[in-house]
Parts: sequence; C-alpha cells; structure tokens
Amino acid sequence: MKDYYKSNEVVKPFEYKGIQINSEISNTARETRASWYVLGLLMVSYSLAYVDRQLLNLLVDPIKHALIISDTQLSLVQGIAFISAYLLAAPIFGRLVDVTNRRNILVVGICMWSIFTALCGRADTYTELFAARFGVGASEACVFPVACSMIADLFSPRRSPRALSIFMLGPMLGGGFSLLAGGVVIASARNIRLHFPILEGLATWQLAFVMVGLPGLLFAAIVLLTVREPRRNALSESDVNERHYTVRESASFIWHRRGFYGRIYMCVGMLGIVVLGVPAWLPSFLIRVHGVMPAAVGIRFGLTVVTFGAAGVLAGPWLAQIVQRRGGQAAPLRMAGYSMLAMLLCCALIPLAPGSVSALAAAAGTIFFSSLPTSIMISATQVCSPNRIRGAVGSLYTFFAQLIGFGLGPTSIALVTEKVFHDPASIGSSIAIVCTIASAVGAWLIFSSVPHYVGMLDEMWSAKER
Repeated sequence: MKDYYKSNEVVKPFEYKGIQINSEISNTARETRASWYVLGLLMVSYSLAYVDRQLLNLLVDPIKHALIISDTQLSLVQGIAFISAYLLAAPIFGRLVDVTNRRNILVVGICMWSIFTALCGRADTYTELFAARFGVGASEACVFPVACSMIADLFSPRRSPRALSIFMLGPMLGGGFSLLAGGVVIASARNIRLHFPILEGLATWQLAFVMVGLPGLLFAAIVLLTVREPRRNALSESDVNERHYTVRESASFIWHRRGFYGRIYMCVGMLGIVVLGVPAWLPSFLIRVHGVMPAAVGIRFGLTVVTFGAAGVLAGPWLAQIVQRRGGQAAPLRMAGYSMLAMLLCCALIPLAPGSVSALAAAAGTIFFSSLPTSIMISATQVCSPNRIRGAVGSLYTFFAQLIGFGLGPTSIALVTEKVFHDPASIGSSIAIVCTIASAVGAWLIFSSVPHYVGMLDEMWSAKER
C-alpha cells in the first residue's frame, strides 16, 4: 500500500503560451488505478448528495396536500431551509479541507445527510420537514470542497479537467436517479410496505425519503474502509514546502483577483438558478399542464436528466480541448459563455411546448447546455489557485452556486407563478422567465471574466520565471 498514489507514468506538463509551467505538480500528481477509484467514489458521493437533495422535487404535490402548505412555503423548504444551512457550513468545510483529513470529512458528511434525508420521511409537520432539510443542507456542504482538493492532488493539470468532468457527473446522475428512485418507490409502495411492516404507517412520500436516504450509510462505510488520504501536491515551485495560508491570506489572494473569481462565482450562481430551478418545477409543469402521472414523470424526466446531463458534462472537456488548440487558453471559457446562450433559448421554449414529449425535449437541451460548462469553470479556478487554498476556492464556488441557485431559483419561479400569473398552471412560463434572465446574465459574466483569467495566467507565468 506504500505506492497507493505512485506511478511510473510520464505525464505531460500543463502548458501556457507553448511553455511548460506547473512542472512540480505535473511530476508528482500521477494517475493510478487508485486515483480513478477514488474519483469514482467521489462522483458517487456527489450523486448520492443530489439524490437526497432533489428527491423533494418529485414529491411537491403530495407533500403540499399532506402538510397543507403553498407552493411558496414548499419552495422555502427546497431553497431557504437547504441553502441557509449550506451557506453556514460551506466556509467551515472549506477551511477544514485545507488543514485536515479530507477523507474523514467526507465520511462524516455522507452519514449525516443520509440520516437527515431519512428524517425528512419521518416529518409530520412543516417545521419538522424544514428542520430535517436544514440538516441535509449543512452536511452536504462538505462534498464539493473535499472533491476539488483531492482531485487536484490525484490528477495532473492535463487530466484534471477530465477528472472534474467525471466528478461533475454526480449532480446529473444524482438528480436523474432521485427522480427514477422516487418513481420506483411510488410505483411499488404497496409491495414495500408488505415486505417491511415497520414502514406501514408512512405515507408514500415519506416512504420515498426513508428508502432513498438510509443506503448512504453503507456507502460511507465503503469510503472509510477503502480510501486513504492522498498526499498534497504543490501547484508550483513556490509551493513546494506546502505553505499554509492563514484565513486572512486566503481571503486576500481571492479578493485581489476578484475580477476573475467574482465573475465566475456570480456566473455559477446564475447557472445554479437554471440547474436547480428547472428540476424543481418541471415535474410539476408536466403533471399540472400535460397531465403526466407522477411515477411516469419520475422515470421519463429522470432518464432525461441522466442522459443529457451526463452527455453535457462529458462533452465539455472534450470540446474545451478542441477550442483551446484553436483559440488559446481562454477559449474554453468563451465556449462556456456560448453554451449559456444556447441554454437561454432552450429555457424559453419550455412553456411553448405543445405536449409532454416536446417539453421534455426543451428540458433536455436546457440540461445539456447547463451541464457542459461546469467542469470548464471549476478547472479554471483550480488552475489559478495554490494547493492550500483550493478548499477555500472550491467552497466559495459551491457557496455562491447554492446561495444564488437555491436561494433564488425555486423560490423566484414559485413567486412569479403566484404573484404575477396567479395560476398554478402557468408554472412553465415562470420557469422560462426566470431561467432566460439568469442565462443571459451568466453569459455576460463569463465572457467578461476572460480578460481577468488571461491576466492571472500571465501572473502565474511571471511568478514561475522569477
């Protein structure tokens, strides 16, 4: 086990302007079978987090009727309950990732969000559901900064975008499988109660939370028993001694480069409005407007999310390599901006769809183009960041994604439906209005971040020359 993260493979150094840089990490972060195994577990962890997070979206109407609450109240459970806890916990986890054992942080987080998801299924009141959702949000804040930091140590810069794209399959697979799992539980609820009499007293929506949440405890045990904490690798020669940044130094580094970091963080927030808003309300749109049964929505929309989300995430790094060869180091970011413009068009088509099939087609395009730029944006932030602040950079990335995405996405769509249209059947138009605006703002932010990104690469190369 001594050579758990070692290999004799020769890795091509990361290049900028045709010149090799970051040679230290290129020579030390070498991919092995263990690297890919750990990446697979990180991806599954992120998938499980999204299964537990997104299951609520399929159960909107049953929960509303059982707890006698409105769309806006339920959107607060989807958004504020989750995101307030997430925002409180994310900076704490980001700091812990930079200074302590990342594997152990992940194991504890998986256990906690699995337990709190199951507790959502034991909720009999709105307050209990809100509190359990708060627990889910706090515990899930660990996975993204843990993964960003570990992947940077397990893979060379040449392969880290591909590794990050595989990791980012997690939300697509998790979001899709949450709908599939929910649909299966709804369809087979009677048989489940027959085989597990202890669950007899649970409503179908409560049963779904319990059955989906508890298996995460088994996965946490697998991570604990089979994953070791990887050695931290240096980003550049100035980091060979693994300099520890104080909280003030980390904040200062990011603040002085806010022209890039700030725009990317705001952009991922706009992307989050679409990524979280569409799955939150499209099932209700299909049920209310097109008369599709909930179990069928779970299966059809779940397969759509899995298929097109995975396709977008995997296509992103491949297309980025092509445009980078032709247009330079910043070309992938420009491609991400064009992807958000395509996402805008697909969002606008959702309420115009004449049937459920065409509505799913518009949603498929939205999911594909929203997932395509994710690994590109994350990789750009990691390339420019020293090892010992990658956790902080990653936690801020997910912080703003959740703050804006969860804070504004589901709730703003619900508010437009209730306060502007005054008609639950107009949910499709609300999705289009909110998500097209978010897409347009996001595209502008990412295009305007490009000069700052180029400047940071120049700064990195100047430091290397010294």
